Amino acid sequence: MPVLTFRTSIDAPADELFAWHARPGAFQRLTPPWAPVRLERHEGIRDGDRAVLRLGVGPLSLRWVAEHYGYEAGRQFCDRQVQGPFASWVHVHRMEPDGSGGSTLIDRIHYALPGGEVGAVLGGALVRRELQRQFAYRHRITRRDLALHRRYNPAGRRLRVAVSGASGLIGSNLCALLTTGGHEVRRLVRRPPRDAAEVFWQPETGQIEAEKLAGLDAVVHLAGESVFAVRWDEARKRRIYDSRVRGTRLLAEALARLDDPPRVLLTASGISYYGDRGVEAVTEAAPPAEAGFLARVARDWEAAAQPAAEAGLRTVPLRIGVVLTPAGGALRLMYLPFLLGLGGYAGSPDQYLSWIALDDVLGAIYHLLWTDDVAGPVNLTAPNPATMAEYARTLGRVVRRPAVLNVPASVVRAVMGEAGEEIALQSLRVLPDRLLASGYRFAEPRLEPALRHLLGRPA
Repeated sequence: MPVLTFRTSIDAPADELFAWHARPGAFQRLTPPWAPVRLERHEGIRDGDRAVLRLGVGPLSLRWVAEHYGYEAGRQFCDRQVQGPFASWVHVHRMEPDGSGGSTLIDRIHYALPGGEVGAVLGGALVRRELQRQFAYRHRITRRDLALHRRYNPAGRRLRVAVSGASGLIGSNLCALLTTGGHEVRRLVRRPPRDAAEVFWQPETGQIEAEKLAGLDAVVHLAGESVFAVRWDEARKRRIYDSRVRGTRLLAEALARLDDPPRVLLTASGISYYGDRGVEAVTEAAPPAEAGFLARVARDWEAAAQPAAEAGLRTVPLRIGVVLTPAGGALRLMYLPFLLGLGGYAGSPDQYLSWIALDDVLGAIYHLLWTDDVAGPVNLTAPNPATMAEYARTLGRVVRRPAVLNVPASVVRAVMGEAGEEIALQSLRVLPDRLLASGYRFAEPRLEPALRHLLGRPA
């Protein structure tokens, strides 16, 4: 039976490392973004607790049921496959003190493929390689997340944070980051709440359970209709605008009326605020664009949070760039064409793409929750924006495919109309001046290492 062992030194005590794994959100933080894995149920990590996963997509997906055993508080838990794709699977998670205040994270996996020797010959190398990719990613995330919590919260203070858009790409990962750090999260939902950790709101009707937001430390407002579409019609544009502006105004006014409001409101915005700037380096000091639908949305979006700022809340609009992760957004759309050798870029090769890895979106938000002297807009972009030609060449190099199929701007305009003009053809070279000046340290400041981390493709 093959055995794989992965070891990583962690700058945190073994008890703290164990607690991180035991908290809600750990499975999501540890799931590689390229892996088609969905958690259906997770009971915990104590003996007898089960986790139910769904592997794959659609009718080809498989159910994996793992049962936990071997629980040793602060040191170890194990899981074994009850149902799933392997002939057998045993995974030992071990946390050992290293004698210097840190610890060693050890993952040891005993597994066998179905089909006996034939299965081992046909799939053994592929499975081993994929497990090596996945556990390298898992250990990087574990080390980074624990370092983030220890840097900003060495005393182990427990924040109480409300999050809107908690089921979205950024929101769901932010909730996982917060809960694994021991913080309390309240999710804003548009259906009847199921428990005290949910807060009902309905921007279309102006309803919100504002009293549940009193006494919290922070609100992170991320909700908004997706802008990605082949074409925009007027109804779609109205939903994009109203979901951002109306929802932000409702939330800001509700917070402003509270006797004991949160101390900070972080609210999503976008770099579309600046409009098409060509090769100009843009910082937070740049004025807003005067024309363009998305620029108007971003401008009014930020203005809608003003009631909270006027009431004394530290208010930070997050001007978020193109978020990179194969789990969603632009990279997910590009990944398959590049794998098929059909990669390239749209528009001009000199057009700038202001990107940011998902890990740094989460890290920057966490940084801003704790950094009390930052108020006003902050650009959430990596410090090294790339031209479209650079981006295409880099992604092609990472996936080991050519990237030569380029779509002219005229074709984008013909197919996508206004949406293509604003989403795919604007050049924005946005720099995170205020984020860097406030002391944030990027996990992934450069494009190629970021893509290799996100896609699990080492050099």
